[in-house]
Amino acid sequence: MTVRQINHGDRDYPDRLLTCVGGDAPKCLYMMGDTAILRSHLLGFFCSIKCPGKIILKTYDLARAMRQAGIPVIGGFHTPMERECLDMLLRGTQPVVICPARGLERMRPSSYVRAGIQGGRVLLVSSFAPSHRRATAELADQRNRLVAALASWIFVSHAAPGGKTEALCREILAVGKPLFTVDSPENSNVLSLGARPVAVEDVLHQWRKGGCA
Repeated sequence: MTVRQINHGDRDYPDRLLTCVGGDAPKCLYMMGDTAILRSHLLGFFCSIKCPGKIILKTYDLARAMRQAGIPVIGGFHTPMERECLDMLLRGTQPVVICPARGLERMRPSSYVRAGIQGGRVLLVSSFAPSHRRATAELADQRNRLVAALASWIFVSHAAPGGKTEALCREILAVGKPLFTVDSPENSNVLSLGARPVAVEDVLHQWRKGGCA
């Protein structure tokens, strides 16, 4: 599969990225798939590595609702909960954008991802040059900020107190982007920051509004 390099100023370079981060936007992006997907109202999805059981069940319900409603989703899909939801989303028909924390060259996508790319509903996006062959914690942080910038709105299933996902939530709220999380005592830290409690019907309603507050 061909990896395309999209430079700042090219027609396919996403305007949303420039609007969100301005001069800090990557000079170029590497993509595999249909770049038109980036013009969708993408829902950014994040979850910490460890996720409480009650939240896992509610997240599965939300992921099924997003799949059935055809909501386009973007994420790194690296943590266990994120990977589980990606497997569920790939069995649907809605667009999915996957942002690895490494370069796209020499990647070996799964059969589901390859089929999605060939079918025009899955896009791989990276801001990392081919020399970055392995994901690192530093690259993952940069990747998560890219996901947040490309998304119109954000759903954080769970952010561990004091962790990097919680810090990202603070950044998202600081720029005024809509942030949602599961309404649960285990998410009191994110809710206290200003994230909105969400249920399945709320996600569908927000999507119909175009992902905007």
